Amino acid sequence: MDGAFLPRVADDILKQYPDYRALSVLARNFHVTEGQAISNETPTPPPWMDAHVEAWRNAFRRFGANPKKTPSSLESLWKRLQTRGELPTINPVVDLYNALSIRFGAPFGGEDADRYAGIPQLGFAFGAETFDTARDGVSLVEHPEPGEVIWRDDDGVTCRRWNWRQCRRTGLSSASNTLWFVIDRLSPMPIDELRRAGETLVEDLRRMCPTIETSISLLEPEASYSVSNR
Repeated sequence: MDGAFLPRVADDILKQYPDYRALSVLARNFHVTEGQAISNETPTPPPWMDAHVEAWRNAFRRFGANPKKTPSSLESLWKRLQTRGELPTINPVVDLYNALSIRFGAPFGGEDADRYAGIPQLGFAFGAETFDTARDGVSLVEHPEPGEVIWRDDDGVTCRRWNWRQCRRTGLSSASNTLWFVIDRLSPMPIDELRRAGETLVEDLRRMCPTIETSISLLEPEASYSVSNR
């Protein structure tokens, strides 16, 4: 992967959650090509879906979050699909990775890499970090709880409670040109399926924009899996 944008996972996270792995996918020079539609069929979840949802509940409880009030992104989508029979429609890229989240039974996140200050870093919050969000249409700044697992950059929190809620500052839009995705994994999701999830994401993004340049990296204690397609 591009060394200038290689996300980091703090050693403390890997010590407390030794089965955690993440796949980082970077797509450069992206724009939606007219007529390159992606199927919006309802995805079928994998056999490990319920067990993976429960694993994320336990992970949230370990750092003090209540998964009933602030569930993982995977659980939120899964409940939405079960109760409403459909996933939310936001924009082509977000709709794509939401569908893949269900198909592979894993939390997916997507952000605008060009709006990052420095590189993404996963670690435990001190509590003073800022989080740019909105409530009832009103902009506000929140702070994570001390010990909360957060993604952040040099300017503040980009995603609270691991994969619960993303900030507004780095959110994807129709103007986003450099897209960064992270796919989260705990046991029992197979590592090979985590890799396949990233490769499928790249394939689908390329259908939307055949000229993109992509890089995939597995975030683990000693990175050993990296694929680039330029």
